[in-house]
Amino acid sequence: MTSHFRHDFHKLNRLPPYSLGEVIALMRAARRAGEDIVDLGMGNPDLPTPPHVVEKICEAARNPRNHRYSESRGIPNLRAGITEWYQRRHGVELDPDGEAIAVIGAKEGLSHFVLMTIGPGDVVLCPDPAYPIHQYSVIIAGGDLRNVPLSPETDFIESLEHAVKRTWPKPKMLIISFPANPTTQVVDLAFFERIVAFAKEHELMVLHDFAYAEIAFEGYKPPSILEVPGAKDIAIEFVSLSKSHSMAGWRVGFACGNREMIGALTRIKSYLDYGMPQSIQIGAISALRGPQDVVDENVAVYRARRDTLVDGLGQAGEGQWKIDKPLATMFVWAPIPESFREMGSLEFSKLLLREAKVAVSAGVGFGEFGEGYVRFALVENKHRIRQAVRGIRRFLRDGASHS
Repeated sequence: MTSHFRHDFHKLNRLPPYSLGEVIALMRAARRAGEDIVDLGMGNPDLPTPPHVVEKICEAARNPRNHRYSESRGIPNLRAGITEWYQRRHGVELDPDGEAIAVIGAKEGLSHFVLMTIGPGDVVLCPDPAYPIHQYSVIIAGGDLRNVPLSPETDFIESLEHAVKRTWPKPKMLIISFPANPTTQVVDLAFFERIVAFAKEHELMVLHDFAYAEIAFEGYKPPSILEVPGAKDIAIEFVSLSKSHSMAGWRVGFACGNREMIGALTRIKSYLDYGMPQSIQIGAISALRGPQDVVDENVAVYRARRDTLVDGLGQAGEGQWKIDKPLATMFVWAPIPESFREMGSLEFSKLLLREAKVAVSAGVGFGEFGEGYVRFALVENKHRIRQAVRGIRRFLRDGASHS
């Protein structure tokens, strides 16, 4: 007997449809039909985890002592390794017992912190475009999201000031991420000084997602917000080993900063999980304390892929597509060519998939102000990226009639 009772999943109903799902479904159908699609859509790192880290995880996994529940906030040696990383890279001193916590990837840590601290009626400011969980975590928590346009042409902090003046009740939190996904936008320490001053003036908590802390090119070194004097009064920062050490599938991240905010995250996690498996935590210690040339090697690979894509598409001749080279992240954020702009980023992405055999992410999937762009993820080798370039240039040369 079939039941006609319908479940009402209130929070799920507040989430918008996944706009990138359509392109993913089309890509899978094309591959099932035998087509060779170069997938530059999802930012899923393809580089292997460093061998010494994998060996340490395997060694630890064989030890029965690591088969038990672990500490949700991270074992003491991991928290010490995290604070050593901050001291070494950013000159920031942190207390491993009260100002650092391990998280199961930055995405888990950030979303659980928002879930713990935001409720109905609480207003959160977030850039647009943005990595989706920055916005959706607020919706899942039942908060009130205020999107603030982010682009190189506008002063983001002036836009924040404007948003605060027009918002009631006054915002409680600001979520930011630099180097930015998807826009690849970068900032200097003076920007964070302005952010800290703004947050203190308006009594805001600041969450900074620092996922691309070490993926930067041409001598640019992304600053940590915690380098700003007084930042620990109002901010926590989330860092991930997914890209720097190619540990995406192991789910290794950490949060550092304001003691009270770290305490709130520690408390919610004590209810929700037992932390990463202890063997993975031990491997993460090896990643943080071991040789760091693996990070430099990964950066060199992403730089070479970026150059292959951008130089290839920008080469003079028919099918040329001029794109600025990003200074950081593993992405390229590209304005849609003029002759295709009217169709919008989702339809253009579907067209690229169908005609050029290349999958990309539609800009609109990252927010209203991402419209007019597509995002390339540098997650295929140079040979495959050259194949993508040939397909796109051929399509742009011959495909105007499809628009």
